[in-house]
Amino acid sequence: MSSDPRLLSDSRLAPDRMPGHVAIIMDGNGRWAQERGLDRTAGHREGVESVRAVVRQAHALGLSTLTLYAFSLENWNRPKTEVRSLMGLLEEYLDKELPEIMEKDVRVRALGRLDRLPRTARLVVNHALRKTANNQGMTLAFALSYGARQEIVDAARQLMREAFAGKIDPESLDEKTFAAHMYAPDLPDPDLMIRTGGESRVSNFLLWQIAYAEILNSPLMWPDFREAELVEAIVEYQSRERRFGLTGEQAKGETGEGKDAGKAGQS
Repeated sequence: MSSDPRLLSDSRLAPDRMPGHVAIIMDGNGRWAQERGLDRTAGHREGVESVRAVVRQAHALGLSTLTLYAFSLENWNRPKTEVRSLMGLLEEYLDKELPEIMEKDVRVRALGRLDRLPRTARLVVNHALRKTANNQGMTLAFALSYGARQEIVDAARQLMREAFAGKIDPESLDEKTFAAHMYAPDLPDPDLMIRTGGESRVSNFLLWQIAYAEILNSPLMWPDFREAELVEAIVEYQSRERRFGLTGEQAKGETGEGKDAGKAGQS
């Protein structure tokens, strides 16, 4: 799991202002392939190379969490041959990369309705989850068979069950309690969300969690987004002023506690 060492010494990077959690919508594999007269599968395969490169660089930069939008619930509506190809690439990636993931102490997580995955893919994913469960380094989360609206609905259903069982008083429900019923409540909210492919949509991705994330839209197709592009995205992130509903002057002088209070207001 090597990275480009030249990028780690980029003088524009401020080590004390690194995002803790970066989430990425990996868009543009199909268009990348079509522009080159290739089938969509070739684009997805090249996209896996970008996954490898970005994961390595994220680890080298010291990010605590990297979440990749690998397969949405809506993606099940794609042609069956493409879906099979995507599931095969997922299995291949995890099988091939798992030894290095273990070596780097990376923990793999998966968010979504995983019961819809084909049996083989589900077995491979579950193996990676079990194998890395005690790792203490960077968290690498894959959003698989995932939809943010569906995640919120699933959380609401569980809360309703608990309310009917008398375990929760509906009048006491707050954001913290609701968030605790999401797919991975222990993961921090993203600081930076990147979308490749030149689009400006969030596409049903982490709608609850990205409330205060900085959003960066890259014109590059995902197969062209590699180590240097991740560094550029972080440099852009560090150039922005995160106010959390406060004034610029307040944000510069606020502690983490003040920022949390600011989130209750408007941005």
